[in-house]
Amino acid sequence: MAVISIHQFAQCITCHAWSPDQSMVAFCPNNNEVHIYRLLEDKWEKVHVLQKHDQVISGIDWSARSNKIVTASHDRNSYVWNLEGSEWVPTLVILRLNRAALCVQWSPKENKFAVGSGAKTVCICYYEQENNWWVSKLIRKRHDSSVTSVSWHPNNILLATTSTDGKCRVFSTFIKGVDAKDSKKSTSSDLKFGELIVQLDLSSSWTFGVKWSPSGNTLAYVGHNSMIYFVDDVGPSPLAQNVVFRDLPLRDVLFVSEKTVIGVGFDCNPMVFAADERGVWGFVRYLGERKAVSSGSRYGSQFSEAFGKFYGQSKQSGSNDAVETSRTRGAVHDNCINSIMPLGEHGILTKRFSTSGLDGRIVLWDLENEQDLLQL
Repeated sequence: MAVISIHQFAQCITCHAWSPDQSMVAFCPNNNEVHIYRLLEDKWEKVHVLQKHDQVISGIDWSARSNKIVTASHDRNSYVWNLEGSEWVPTLVILRLNRAALCVQWSPKENKFAVGSGAKTVCICYYEQENNWWVSKLIRKRHDSSVTSVSWHPNNILLATTSTDGKCRVFSTFIKGVDAKDSKKSTSSDLKFGELIVQLDLSSSWTFGVKWSPSGNTLAYVGHNSMIYFVDDVGPSPLAQNVVFRDLPLRDVLFVSEKTVIGVGFDCNPMVFAADERGVWGFVRYLGERKAVSSGSRYGSQFSEAFGKFYGQSKQSGSNDAVETSRTRGAVHDNCINSIMPLGEHGILTKRFSTSGLDGRIVLWDLENEQDLLQL
C-alpha cells in the first residue's frame, strides 16, 4: 500500500488544501470555519481558525506563490485571506450570487480564481488595483444546473467545468487588462470572455470532479453513473473515451502523470486509471488493500442486505464472505472521499497526493515506489 500516514482531524471534512511548503493544512470540518494545522515535531497542532462565513464552507484553495487562501461557502460569499503578521485577514469578494458557492480554484498564475455555484453560473474573480478589492465577471446562461467543479488549463485562460446537468464544458476566461496576449499562443488569447469552446455530452447523469493533464492536452472528469471520461484534443473535434467500472461513483480526479489518473469517491478507495501505448485508457487497480468479492453474488447480496435493513432484519451470516458494505470497502477511508490534492513543489509533477473524506481523515499517499505505476 502506498499510504504514508493517516490523520484523524475531525468527524467530517468537506474540503482541504495545503500551504506552499506542505507544512500546514487547511480544511473545513463540515461547518462555517477553516481550521489550519501545522506539523510541529511530528505532531499536528491547530494554529489558526478562520471565522467569517455564515454557512458550510464548500471550497478551499491555497495559492502556491502568493500564500493566499480563498474560500467559498453556501452563504454565497467568497473570501481571500492574507497572512498579516500572525493573523489571517479576510477580504470579501463581490460574487453577486443568489445561490450557494460550491467550488473554488486559483488559476495557474494566481491572478484570477474561479467559483462554481448553484446559481448555474461561474464567477471569474480578479483583483482590481484601483479600488483595492476583488471583483468578478460571471459566465451566465451556459449551465442548466449547479456547477460542481472547476479546473484551470495550464495556459491560465481556458476553464473546464462540470455540472449536475450532466455536461462538461470548456470556456475562455480572457479578461482584458488582467491577462496578457501571447503572440505564440494567440488562439486562446483571441477568444472573448465566456466564449464556449466545447460542450461534452458524454454523461447521462451528474458530473463531478474535472482535471486537466499537466500538459493540458487531456481532460478527465467523472460521472455519477460510475464512469470516468477522458477527452483529447479539446476543441471542435474532441477525441473522447470512457471507462466503465462496477463500483460506486467517483467524486474527484487527479493526474499524477500525463498518462496516469487517480480517482476517488464513494467507494472509499482510490482507483488508478492509465493509458497504454495506443492511448487507450483503462482501470489498473485499487491503491488500498481490498477484500476479494465474487462478481456473481456481490450485487445480489448487497440488495438483500439493504432489503433486510429496510425491514429491520439482520443480514444472515452466510453472506458475509460475499459482500462488503461501502463503509468497509476501503482499508484507509471509512466514508466517501470527496477531495484529492497534489503534494509537491509548485509546477513540479509529483506522485504524492492527499485525500480527505466524510470520515474526517486526511491521508497522505506516495506512489514513487510503486513499481507497476512508475512504468505507466
